[in-house]
Amino acid sequence: MARPRIVVIGAGFAGLHALRRLERRIPRAAAEIVLIAPNDYMLYSPLLPQVASGLLTPQSVAVSLHRVLRRTRMVPGTAMGVDTGSRTVVIEKINGEKCTERYDRLILAPGSLTRAFDIAGLREHAFGNKNLAEAVVLRDHVLAQLELANASDDPVEREERCRFIVVGGGYTGVETAASLERLTEDMARRYPELRSLISWHLVDIAPHILPELGTKLGDEALDLLRGMGIEVKLGVSVKEVTENRVTLTDDRVLPCRTLIWTAGTTPSPLMSTLGGRTDRGRLVVGADMAAEDLDGVFALGDAAAVPDLVKEDGAYCPPTAQFAQRQGVVAADNVVASLLGRPLAPFVHRDLGLVVDLSGRDALAKPLGYELSGLPALGVTRAYHLAAVPSAPSRARVLANWVIDAMLGGEVARLGFHHGKPSAFVDIEGDHYLDGETAEAEAKRLAGA
Repeated sequence: MARPRIVVIGAGFAGLHALRRLERRIPRAAAEIVLIAPNDYMLYSPLLPQVASGLLTPQSVAVSLHRVLRRTRMVPGTAMGVDTGSRTVVIEKINGEKCTERYDRLILAPGSLTRAFDIAGLREHAFGNKNLAEAVVLRDHVLAQLELANASDDPVEREERCRFIVVGGGYTGVETAASLERLTEDMARRYPELRSLISWHLVDIAPHILPELGTKLGDEALDLLRGMGIEVKLGVSVKEVTENRVTLTDDRVLPCRTLIWTAGTTPSPLMSTLGGRTDRGRLVVGADMAAEDLDGVFALGDAAAVPDLVKEDGAYCPPTAQFAQRQGVVAADNVVASLLGRPLAPFVHRDLGLVVDLSGRDALAKPLGYELSGLPALGVTRAYHLAAVPSAPSRARVLANWVIDAMLGGEVARLGFHHGKPSAFVDIEGDHYLDGETAEAEAKRLAGA
């Protein structure tokens, strides 16, 4: 009898923790474990703003899958579609080849993409900060703007290059603005004549920033940002973006060559192609993370609507790393239970709190409901990240980078990537994903090839 094959799509927080649990629970000869992911690392995304600022090296937040997974067979590519009838995943490898992977159990954890709106010029001119390539390019671009401004005698060009706008008042937006403001502050020591020209703006359509932290800490975060010289404008968003100008919805026009878009995410379009019920693009699953009417399919993380049993209002679990990694463990246990014919367990987790690192100098934290700021918050924030990074070598690199920065200061040298601009916006291509009928036809075609 053939060994059952467990296929996992995605190697983020949810997917990686599911894989590690499966490897621990399942004897080597009892089942085959397969991962479908475009990269051979798990990205510790909460620290991406510190990569963009240069505080951390990219390798520090790229957890090698080869180091933490011992038995999983990796297929480097993305899942284009799933034929749930024949239990087959259609895959496009990173070299463009297409292939299929049969499964007995499927764990869907493809994560999310940057949410882009129909704003004129946004896709062409905005920068994102959702993956390693974007973080490195963003840092080079910001540094290049100041170098070019310093080399120019045109006051209009200097103003355009020295203004930076971040859209989004959530964790990524706030931490990106604070971290990159620190980078330009360090750069201004080289070009003191630009110091008075450098300006940072954070805009969000919401009435408050970081609403998850509550009013008190949210207001404190607002004061900290403004104390850093960042102009925060709430209740407005972006109307139009050009190469050297940003128009806001209040009709304010700002000369600017750097717009950083962090206004939320959208679930992977793969989830809407499966034929199951969705909620705002997330596949609806039960508390056991088994998908409704899709036999053998489990979904978790950002792309799944998992009931939050701690709350009584029918809410779904928030799309945070904390929930995703714990869902991965429970989903893996339920996959094993389903293969053994045992009952599945519901996912239950009470939020342990939130942390926000503002440029590596200030922080806010709300562990277990206790509101912290200043040095205690910074200590809690650093300790949380060190504990959450799922690899000892990566933790060592993160800690070493922090110690080096504290003792010797940071570096402001460009790495040579500012001529490119990889963007999460261009990944949202509807024709890349296959609906159920097309996935079935493609699976049959590839099987007969």
